[in-house]
Amino acid sequence: MSQPTEQTHEYTMGYSPEFLQLLDRRNAYTHAAYLLPHLRSGLRLLDFGCGPGTLTVGLAAAVHPGEVHGIDMEESQIEMARSAASAGGHGNATFHVGNVYELPFEDDHFDVAHCHTVLTHVPDTDAALREVKRVLKPGGIIAGRELIAASSFSDPAGEHIPEAWATFTRLLAANGGHPQMGKELKRQLLDAGFVDIRATGSFDYFNSADDVAFLHAFIMDWFFMPQVIAAATQYGLATHEQFDQWRVELDQWRETAGAVGGLAFGEAIGIKP
Repeated sequence: MSQPTEQTHEYTMGYSPEFLQLLDRRNAYTHAAYLLPHLRSGLRLLDFGCGPGTLTVGLAAAVHPGEVHGIDMEESQIEMARSAASAGGHGNATFHVGNVYELPFEDDHFDVAHCHTVLTHVPDTDAALREVKRVLKPGGIIAGRELIAASSFSDPAGEHIPEAWATFTRLLAANGGHPQMGKELKRQLLDAGFVDIRATGSFDYFNSADDVAFLHAFIMDWFFMPQVIAAATQYGLATHEQFDQWRVELDQWRETAGAVGGLAFGEAIGIKP
């Protein structure tokens, strides 16, 4: 079977309805809680890789009347973010289509730069952090919350579900991503020249029956979509038979009374000297 190469970079995650629901469950108070104590009225903030703006609008409220700029490579996500900001009355939030490698802002422009599960997917971490550092003022804050795939779980795990988690990790890496970025974040920020790094960690925890049903639907919709299965089988990461087996065990997990799941994240805040 063919093996993934460094040239095989696609954004396999996509934006399915369930993935958008996952994003919608996120907000600044639950997913940027580590950053909020460092924000104050009047700051100028960049949210790079902002997606549909579910965190951005909360950050805009925290720094109001300061400016907030969200940027994302997907135009559909920017349209959703603009709608969310308009509906919430966040007139200090502006959204742009673009990418983190070429930010459309002058040097030393922002007081804060934030991202959530962005560096996990960006192939060239060093280039991205250098560009973010460029647009930050001296003394400005960079803050990120990124996935730790190795510490994410579903329980009870079943006999073969750990193989599914491992396949997800390898598939993300095959697409140029960094599935353990949450663990690497402190080192990456130091290597990029940031100082006074403060690293923490947290989970998105799925406990109630509704939470478990949601996580199950998300996994089924994304991990079992035809293009993901095709990529995994093409790269030699899994077989169709394994996907069938995982589907059965995940259905069993959803119906188990004690079922829980968790997505693990590392968080870090650094300062531009």
